[in-house]
Amino acid sequence: MKVVLSPNPYRDKGLKAAQAAERVLRSSGVETVMCLPFALGGGGVEVPRHIRFKDAAEELKTADMLICFGGDGTILHAAKDANVHHVPVLGVNLGSVGFMAELEQSELSMLSRLAAGKYTVEARMMLDVAVRREGKVIYSDLALNDAAVTKGAVARVVDLEVYGDKVLISSFSADGVVVSTPTGSTAYAMSAGGPIVEPTAENIIVTPICPHALSARSFVLSRGRTVSVKLGKMARKTAYLSVDGGKALRLNSSDTVELRESQSKTRLVRVTGRSFYEILNHKLGGV
Repeated sequence: MKVVLSPNPYRDKGLKAAQAAERVLRSSGVETVMCLPFALGGGGVEVPRHIRFKDAAEELKTADMLICFGGDGTILHAAKDANVHHVPVLGVNLGSVGFMAELEQSELSMLSRLAAGKYTVEARMMLDVAVRREGKVIYSDLALNDAAVTKGAVARVVDLEVYGDKVLISSFSADGVVVSTPTGSTAYAMSAGGPIVEPTAENIIVTPICPHALSARSFVLSRGRTVSVKLGKMARKTAYLSVDGGKALRLNSSDTVELRESQSKTRLVRVTGRSFYEILNHKLGGV
C-alpha cells in the first residue's frame, strides 16, 4: 500500500503531524511519500530540511490513498488533485472546524487501520461549473462544496435569475446565491440559511444569500438538473464567482453560470465509524 502525505505547512508547523502519521504508517508496513500541496511562498514558513519532498502529480499516479493535513480548504484543494487519478482522500484536521476531515491530530494512531484494510470509502458528488459569455465558455472548474455568485464590496444587491433546465425557478435581488452539493450544504449554504443535506445524497442545493424578497427560498433539485444563474443589468455594480472558496472571477452582466452534476466524484476515506450526525453535533454544536 502506498500513501501520499500532503501537509499544509501553514497549518502543520514543522510538519509535526505529517511526520507522526508517517511513523505510524511505516510501522504498519505502509509505503509513504511526502508531497507539498502547493509551492511555498516567501511567508517565512520553514519545513524540516531532512524531509525529501516529491512531486504530487507524479506520485498520485501510483498511490492508493492521499492523506492531507490542514483545514477544509486543504481538503478541497487536495480533492481536485486526487480526483484526476481516482485516489481516495483522508483528511486530518489542523484547522478550526475541519468538517470534512476524518481524524483529529490526537487520533493519528488510528492510521494503523489502513494497512489492515479496516476503512471504507465514501463517494461524494461534485459539480461541473462553467461561465458562458456570449455563447462561449470562458471559465470552467470543479466544485466539491459549492459555487457562489456574490456582489462586490460596494453595498448594492445584484439581480439574479436561477433556472433549472432552462425553466425559471426564481428571480430575486440579493447579496448573491450559493449553488452547492450535499457536502457543501454545511458550509456557506448553511450560513446563508440553506438546508442541511446528508453528504452522500445526490442533489443540487440553491440558496439565496440575504435576498431582498420574502419569496426567495432555498431549493433542493434533482442531481440531473442543469442549474443556470443569470445576472441582471449591473450598471455601477459588480459580481463575482468563487468555486470552493477559491480565487474569484469577475462576471459581466451578459454572463451565465452553469452548474451540473460532474462525472467526477471525490472519494473520502472513513476509519472512525462516526456518523454524519455525530460529526455535525460535535463540529457545529448541534443541528
